[in-house]
Amino acid sequence: MESSAIDRFDTDRFEASRNRLASLAYRLLGSAAAAEDVVQDAFLHWQAADRQQIQVPEAWLTKVVTNLCLDRLRSAQVRRERTAGDWLPEPLLDGDPMLGPAETFEQRESVSLAVLTLMERLSPHERAVYVLREAFSYSHGELAEILAITESASQQHLHRARRRITAARRRGTEVDPGSARRIVEEFLAAASSGRTERLVRLLTDDATAISDGAGLTERLLQYDTPQRIAAVARAGFNPTPAKRRLAGGTPAVHYALVNGTPAILFVIGDQVIGAVGFDIANGRIATVRGIAAPARLVRLAEAWRQHEPGTPLIARW
Repeated sequence: MESSAIDRFDTDRFEASRNRLASLAYRLLGSAAAAEDVVQDAFLHWQAADRQQIQVPEAWLTKVVTNLCLDRLRSAQVRRERTAGDWLPEPLLDGDPMLGPAETFEQRESVSLAVLTLMERLSPHERAVYVLREAFSYSHGELAEILAITESASQQHLHRARRRITAARRRGTEVDPGSARRIVEEFLAAASSGRTERLVRLLTDDATAISDGAGLTERLLQYDTPQRIAAVARAGFNPTPAKRRLAGGTPAVHYALVNGTPAILFVIGDQVIGAVGFDIANGRIATVRGIAAPARLVRLAEAWRQHEPGTPLIARW
């Protein structure tokens, strides 16, 4: 086979793995932009390698991507950006190939905004073992090879990761899609009309809310009582001419699934300007996440432009 044909063949082999590698990197980093950078770096490693000596390309590429992600997670810059909880994962519209496998509950849960946020509490090795085991079903022997650790260490990392995530996440089972939509619609209606008492009843007693303040503040805005969340939601969801001027127009409000969980999107034309995601536990809202910083919405907005939206919940907010 001629050199150019070999190069095309090897490029095709890499491209066949691109979506899986991007899904792995996204789960480890919580950022689509960073995941895309890592996958491109992995491609450069692939091109520079003696590919004829690589017996199992999928395993080799998985190891490269995992370790590139670990390097990023250990970097001083990333540690500064993610200290004190001042970080939110980048949301993805359901159907995005970067969300990866979703056949099992564990796979779906591992890419939820809730678990991506909780994984910030894990060490880089704990995070890698948890993702590779829960989402991609790697054995402890394979994890030991990828991470250059012992099988016993891999088992310990997984045990600690599961314990920390289980202790911190909201209790409850997967929510019926119809019920989830109804709860979100009730929340939107109550918030838009200023019905604070109804909002409080829709929230769990230990509900929390977090917002990136549209990127206008250095620190995330966090609220931790149903009454405070209801007051903030009532103020935030009440449309005013000033808010429309700030948004650059009059948005439509759409229901969507983001990272497998219910959300509402504020859309002007075909541009998503804000996303509000909800965690639902036992029929009530446990967490509200407001994301409007443009840098966090790039990929979601691109996916929305390729999406066929249904009838908006509110045509003109």
